[in-house]
Amino acid sequence: MSRVGKQPIPIPDGIKVTVSGRTVTVTKDDKSLSVCVVPEMAVEVDQGAKQVTVTRPSDSRQHRSLHGLTRSLINNMVVGLTKGYEKKLEIYGAGYGCNLQGNKLMLNCGYMGRGLNAPAQFEIPVPDGVEVQVDVPAARGNDVPARLTIRGTDKQKVHQFAADLRRIRPPEPYKGKGIRYADEYVKRLPGKAFVGGGS
Repeated sequence: MSRVGKQPIPIPDGIKVTVSGRTVTVTKDDKSLSVCVVPEMAVEVDQGAKQVTVTRPSDSRQHRSLHGLTRSLINNMVVGLTKGYEKKLEIYGAGYGCNLQGNKLMLNCGYMGRGLNAPAQFEIPVPDGVEVQVDVPAARGNDVPARLTIRGTDKQKVHQFAADLRRIRPPEPYKGKGIRYADEYVKRLPGKAFVGGGS
């Protein structure tokens, strides 16, 4: 934690970092991200060395954890505006799929006709600052999934939206049907075995 906080954050070309009170703003072209840091953490921008440093007032446990957190939040904004963040999702299940209609993601994940208090197709608004790309719109059986990619400059927004989508239909352990991250491993369980009764 404290070792992370001590590392300076390099400022790439085209990136501008400003500190106003407790607010740190990172800007590139017409895009900007900002975060409000705790008052105990001191953020300094060295324009000559092109780096940002974060210092803490003491070595207490709380200050050490806040030190690393503050440094990570600022670094995430710099990385988001230079490289961006993305999260890939896969949707397994026969008849499952997704498509984009304007600024809404239409998600079909097998709730139709099950008598649940859920719609047959979910209409999920895409948050501002988040871009969704549908790579494969429909799954084929339980082996070839539908795929989509979520991109954005704000790491928290990208990962939160991906987590919200996964929560709609988490992968079940028997056939693996559901929504999962592309790099996620789903532990599979054997199905129930029917035991024949002897006379």
